[in-house]
This record gives sequence, structure tokens and C-alpha cells, in this order.
Amino acid sequence: MKKIEAIIRKTKFEEVKEALLSSDIDWFEYHDVHGIGQSRQERVYRGVQYSTDVIERVAITIVCRDQILEPTVQVILRVAHTGEVGDGRIFTSDVIDTYSIRTGENGDTVLRDKK
Repeated sequence: MKKIEAIIRKTKFEEVKEALLSSDIDWFEYHDVHGIGQSRQERVYRGVQYSTDVIERVAITIVCRDQILEPTVQVILRVAHTGEVGDGRIFTSDVIDTYSIRTGENGDTVLRDKK
């Protein structure tokens, strides 16, 4: 099993969500996050100066079977891409085990196949 953590632009979240739900992913977790990047500059909007140090993004976490790791990453890369600095990052890691709290089952059989 694999874990995918993607940090994407807030403006791309709805598109990525729909693309994931249309693919082999039937469940994922997401939450708003704030980060600080290397690009620091001051901007003026409607006469008010503000800093771009803090960047608002959405973090998406997915646990999936090994065989759908690459197709899922490719969906996120394709849909979240704008070509501009700040498009985000995707991190993948191994998941040792997973458990169903309701049934007590463990292993990748806990992850449902999308019908």
C-alpha cells in the first residue's frame, strides 16, 4: 500500500477532487494548509500592501493499493498543473498496514475496489 500526500493550489482543488473521484479513488482526506515558500515579495491590492510569505493551499491524503499509485499521481499532476511557480508538491510513501475500526480487518483488503 502507498500513501500519497499532495499539496495543491486552492483554486485547483475542485478539479482535482472531481478527477480523483472519476478515477480509481473512492475516498481521500483533505484540509486547508498554510506554507511558507522561498519566494517572498510584497504586493499591493486595492491600496493595501501585503506579504506573499504565507501561501494557502489544500493538502490531499490518499492511501491506495500499489498498482494505482502511478495512475493517481498522474491524475493529480495533470489536473493541478498551471505551469506557474507554486503549483505544489506530491509526496509518496509506503504504508505498513491499515485497519478497519468497524470490522477489525487489516491489510489492503480494507481498501475498497471502485465498482
